Amino acid sequence: MTSPSGGSDDGSAAQQRRFVCARCGASAEVLTDAPPLTWTYSVEDGARRHFCETCSRDNLRSIEGRLDSDRW
Repeated sequence: MTSPSGGSDDGSAAQQRRFVCARCGASAEVLTDAPPLTWTYSVEDGARRHFCETCSRDNLRSIEGRLDSDRW
């Protein structure tokens, strides 16, 4: 049996989620709960902030400088 809209009946249809870079405002829409694999994130003041691939690469040294030594 199929639904009239052609989708699945179990409600598991994937929905796009939008991530916006906290630094430059670039956006990406993905079908998962996670940002694209090339993006990074940090938790600042209790809020998760995502950063696009370009901003992540441009600021890699600053990002690594905040990690505890046991992380690298």
